[in-house]
Amino acid sequence: MIFIRQQPRRVAAVVFLSAAALLLTACGEQRPVHSATTSTATPTPYVEPGAGDGAPHYRENNGSRIAGEMSPASAADAKKEADRIEPVLKALWQAGTWDPKTVRTALLKLGYQEKPNGPLVVRQMDARFVTDHYVTPEGAVVSLQVHDDACVIGFVQRSNYQAKATGPYPESGCFEPPFAH
Repeated sequence: MIFIRQQPRRVAAVVFLSAAALLLTACGEQRPVHSATTSTATPTPYVEPGAGDGAPHYRENNGSRIAGEMSPASAADAKKEADRIEPVLKALWQAGTWDPKTVRTALLKLGYQEKPNGPLVVRQMDARFVTDHYVTPEGAVVSLQVHDDACVIGFVQRSNYQAKATGPYPESGCFEPPFAH
């Protein structure tokens, strides 16, 4: 009877030591890094081209967050408009005024027209989930439709500001969607 009780302990000890030996033999071993950004990496057959972080089905799962393509001429026009908007957002940020009404007034002085669906739309920032509830940060988001295939999106808030040219998003037009499906 004593022999039977000791055997499970021996088996457990052997299994534990074998697992530990396997883990320890890999310590310090350098392995090649496979990354979509590494020029020598070969992508797996399960990762689609342009898959951001390399996850399978990236484009399928994040399609609403991938901006559309811009023609070269539209991209150049959108860049010009972003370059006009960025100093205004910077000045508002430096002044500590980033509420939507003030941002809208400043951008209208550049000659833009605001309508409910464009070309210029200024609104409060999107709510974000923090810990256990949603919080709407102070600040404003901006979208400007330059052409059917080109937009400027931007924001100004307490911590920073930005204006950039981008193609429209499939489900949200010139506003970058807050999250994927």
